Amino acid sequence: MMLLLLAVTSQAQTRKIQNKPYIDLRPLHFGILVGMNMQDIEFQNVGPQTITLDDGTTQEKMIVCDADRWNSGFSVGVLADLRLSQHLNVRFTPTMHFGAKHLTFRNTTDLTPEGKPTEVTQDMKNTYVSFPLDLKFSAERFNNYRPYMMAGINPMVNLTSKNQEYIQLKSSDLFFEVGLGCDLYLPFFKLIPELKFCYSLRDALDHDHAGELKDANLRQYTNSVSAGHSKMIVLTFYFE
Repeated sequence: MMLLLLAVTSQAQTRKIQNKPYIDLRPLHFGILVGMNMQDIEFQNVGPQTITLDDGTTQEKMIVCDADRWNSGFSVGVLADLRLSQHLNVRFTPTMHFGAKHLTFRNTTDLTPEGKPTEVTQDMKNTYVSFPLDLKFSAERFNNYRPYMMAGINPMVNLTSKNQEYIQLKSSDLFFEVGLGCDLYLPFFKLIPELKFCYSLRDALDHDHAGELKDANLRQYTNSVSAGHSKMIVLTFYFE
């Protein structure tokens, strides 16, 4: 049994003919990318709030906001890769991310006839243009694959137009991203699947939006959160 295991391991580590053997020696190369993303946002709720009713009286409300699921979208972009050393590259990958976030507001003060909190929802559609600058740390190439890790900073511009919904995000944000992937050397090009996680470093919430609402009754929902940090999981396929 031991001899069989050693034989299988030896066979698995046998060197094979390398596809595109000199592709990683180029100082600068370009590519395209396509993929899918999953968007979410993490809110900080304010808790009880005092609102002024139409007749001038005040009332305490308790509204909790939550992004209750990850929403899927798709991503497209281009790649520029600069070789710094044998194991280190810097990458610039301008990308457009199309997606949405689904928000649920639960009003625990105003209950339904069944005694449950009343709920309203918002589908927050987002179109981001991102400009990530990443460092790519690659292992040694073996046969036709080469795993790597990456990390970097990703400024994003939110192209979503302003509306009269409950929550509005700022027009720009800054993300930290980290992930891993593997270079796959095919006969005619290099395919690179990559999975990364992005987290907003700044408060993404537009705090001026409450004053822009024409319907004053909506402000109790807008003011129910004090901060928000966006999150994104991105599965990308690079073609070089």
